[in-house]
Amino acid sequence: MRPNAKPDYASDMRWIYISPHLDDAALSCGGLIWEQARTGIAVEIWSVCAGDPPSGTLSPQAQEMHTRWQSGSPQETLVLRRAEDQNAARRLGAAIQHFPIPDCIYRIGPEGNWLYPDEIFTAPHPAESALVGNLAALLAERLTNYDTLVCPLGLGGHVDHLLTRAAVEKLNRPLWYYADIPYLLRSPLELPEAVHKLTAKNFFISPAGLAAWQEAIAAYPSQLSSLFEDENDMRQRIREYQRQNDGLMLWETI
Repeated sequence: MRPNAKPDYASDMRWIYISPHLDDAALSCGGLIWEQARTGIAVEIWSVCAGDPPSGTLSPQAQEMHTRWQSGSPQETLVLRRAEDQNAARRLGAAIQHFPIPDCIYRIGPEGNWLYPDEIFTAPHPAESALVGNLAALLAERLTNYDTLVCPLGLGGHVDHLLTRAAVEKLNRPLWYYADIPYLLRSPLELPEAVHKLTAKNFFISPAGLAAWQEAIAAYPSQLSSLFEDENDMRQRIREYQRQNDGLMLWETI
């Protein structure tokens, strides 16, 4: 907005979905993103761990993931995943931003050691104590007072999801939270404890919104084998999730 200009709340307002990786927002909220964009709401997906990987050899965890993704070198993998993300965002009608933090499978400590060589569902490494504050600063400089933020609950305990939530909460703004898919589908009993201090709201997802949601997830073919049995399994699980919730559930701070 121009300096001294009067705010145009309709045009300045954005819904911003904070995505730990290049797929999480589409996986967890694709139907709602499509519904909002279709009505003219400005919707953006900000992917946090979308930065260039460091040079050097891959950790055992990264090697395993690359083999599963059939994606080539770290640089080739990132090009592929960014392209998938762009394709998914087009299907949903959302704009995207990619942040410069590498995925945890690539991150190294000050002495050149892999921080997450074989485990990613863990607490943040002590060497990353400053990362939450750095990420919060990156987010803050891109936000306005008219933005609505939606961030992951951190179900499943993936370190990047935990770091992302901590950074967003450090902004001290009103927040909406989404349930992390597919982790909620794998461990549904985590949800009640995660949201017991939050207020739930249901959002309608039309058949067309469900279809767009499924198509957006299908736009990440490199990731499907890590998330679901196959594409048919994905479509069925997302359909069941939408039916169980009569749309999509988000939770807000009280």
